[in-house]
Amino acid sequence: MKLPRQFFQPLAIGAPSPLRELPVRLERMIHFVPPHMEKMRAKVPELAKQVDVVLGNLEDAIPVEAKEAARQGFIDMGKSVDFGPTGLWTRINALNSPWALDDVIEIVGAIGNKLDVIMLPKVDGPWDIHYLDQLLAQLEARHKIGKPILIHAILETAQGVNNVEAIASASPRMHGMSLGPADLAASRAMKTTRVGGGHPEYKVLADAAGDAPRASYQQDLWHYTVGRMVDACAAAGIKPFYGPFGDFSDPAACETQFRNAFLMGCLGAWSLHPSQIAIAKIVYSPDPGEVAFAKKIVAAMPDGAGAVMIDGKMQDDATWKQAKVLIDLAKLVAAKDPDMAAEYAL
Repeated sequence: MKLPRQFFQPLAIGAPSPLRELPVRLERMIHFVPPHMEKMRAKVPELAKQVDVVLGNLEDAIPVEAKEAARQGFIDMGKSVDFGPTGLWTRINALNSPWALDDVIEIVGAIGNKLDVIMLPKVDGPWDIHYLDQLLAQLEARHKIGKPILIHAILETAQGVNNVEAIASASPRMHGMSLGPADLAASRAMKTTRVGGGHPEYKVLADAAGDAPRASYQQDLWHYTVGRMVDACAAAGIKPFYGPFGDFSDPAACETQFRNAFLMGCLGAWSLHPSQIAIAKIVYSPDPGEVAFAKKIVAAMPDGAGAVMIDGKMQDDATWKQAKVLIDLAKLVAAKDPDMAAEYAL
């Protein structure tokens, strides 16, 4: 454990100072691209205008024989594309794999000044963050990187969930955390092959009432874990995200899962298919009606003090803070999306 005075000290001579505040950026969807596929890389310049984050995926879904090609493809993509305000991330291979070290060394050496975030899979505890933190500092110093590259952890092991608070506060490099439901299900020996979403057999049954049919209600397998992750991230001042939804043929279920996570505090989700980009934009952009009501609250309570009645509902400092969250998010969305700016009247 680093003591407070040392927490924000660079871990290597010549490395940039760690950030004390995370950059304020719109990150409604983290869109995954398989960079070993040339036809997918060719779409990235146009894709970067549509999404908030482009992530070059090097881990799961990349065949073993294509790992090095994916790494080089991501480097080529990073060099050739102007991403503008869109974030550039990569998900490296797990630290216990044969590729992780070269992923970090080669990517930071080639495009470290353009890379915003490294997503680290299968994080078990703060020790995984500490290792990558130190390595990044050494590479930033070697290659004269001007800003610190941030770390985003994937919560996808039972041990990781057990250590979620320590992971969230392990380093000032921590950007945030995403739920990884598929690997987490395997780690827990859960009896599902679904990637995100509910399960029809995970339900509660209404009480018996004679011979009448008993209603049943499907439950959310991930509610507990998302709640723990959101609390850990909020307490540490970092960002929580929902991860993947694997059934591309069911946009309604995808939207519902994304919205549940949004209501619980998540700032965005992964988009694995182009159809999920629009879903994430809808879900993770606040509703114009709620933004209009939030603006009423702030107008009636400019400093957040006291209590007022608005449309028959009591508002106080707590609801003022909620209103500020919605308005600040709406401003970020409006800056990128002129149509939503008009909807929000911002």
